[in-house]
Amino acid sequence: MSNEESSNEDAARATNAWNATIIEEFRANEGILGGQFMGAPVLLLRTTGARTHTHRVNPMMYLSDEGRIFVFASKAGADKNPDWFHNLVADPAVSVELGTEKFKATASPLSGEERDRVYAIQAERFPGFAEYQAKAARIIPVVELIRS
Repeated sequence: MSNEESSNEDAARATNAWNATIIEEFRANEGILGGQFMGAPVLLLRTTGARTHTHRVNPMMYLSDEGRIFVFASKAGADKNPDWFHNLVADPAVSVELGTEKFKATASPLSGEERDRVYAIQAERFPGFAEYQAKAARIIPVVELIRS
């Protein structure tokens, strides 16, 4: 195994441990988080692995706009989309935990002007998202979660 592969595996383990802590806090406090997410809209998104078919849960910030729910594949401005985005493109049937509510949804990536409009709203509310887009060498995907 190369040093880069080992480093990537270490980073993945650290991210998974951090996510597990956030998920535990989310569920213990009916969707309310402290720390860096205090007051931020966060949901849990469950996707199915494209290769493994294993269920994965990821905490993420979302935008509720005119009764619609959107998530952002920002990966903090990394040049590669997060794995969960790849998974929901392969299988758009997802589950969502929003506070104490749980529901099934279909993930639908946005494009063009609609994507740009929604991303701009999120970036205005949370300027870190503008920084992520400026840093990334890709267009950060925006995904609508449509209740089933």
